[in-house]
Amino acid sequence: MNCCRANCVLAKLNMNFKIRAATTVDCKDISRMIMELAVYEKMPDEVKISREELERDGFCQNPFFQCFVAEVPDENKPKEGFAIVGYALYFSIYSTWTGRSMHLEDLYVMPQFRGFGIGKGLLTAVAKVAKEKQCARLQLNVLDWNTPSRDFYAAKGAEDLTANEGWHLIRFQGQNLDALAIETPKN
Repeated sequence: MNCCRANCVLAKLNMNFKIRAATTVDCKDISRMIMELAVYEKMPDEVKISREELERDGFCQNPFFQCFVAEVPDENKPKEGFAIVGYALYFSIYSTWTGRSMHLEDLYVMPQFRGFGIGKGLLTAVAKVAKEKQCARLQLNVLDWNTPSRDFYAAKGAEDLTANEGWHLIRFQGQNLDALAIETPKN
């Protein structure tokens, strides 16, 4: 084994990180990683949320979402100096078939920190919250071409409902949402 490869293997064995609940201070890094994820998903122009909106919506009296972050110590920080290298943003939903459920909106780990167990740690933290809240489900969406993520979730026991049950994700947004909200039902 060459020296560089040996050092990489050693680094993987020695990667320290901590999973913790996000705070308002983390919103700058969460916002940065939301954009990194959008770039990876080939949709950077779709990101409209600001750091201030994240702070308002996630850290108010009745937050719209909760979030965990993965933090590394100084010796593991990337050259850019970021201590926050991953996040999992989630919120409660409700199923009329099974009751309480949890939706994982984003699970992201910076590319150079993948393979160290950080994604698994973030996913496990969300699953623990779901179980503590007596949720019957933890669900999420994955792009059809994102094979690494689909494989990761499948390896953890997730079902692909599109393939297994034929569900489709439907969305109203922008002008279509505006029009629907003011539409008057006709007899």
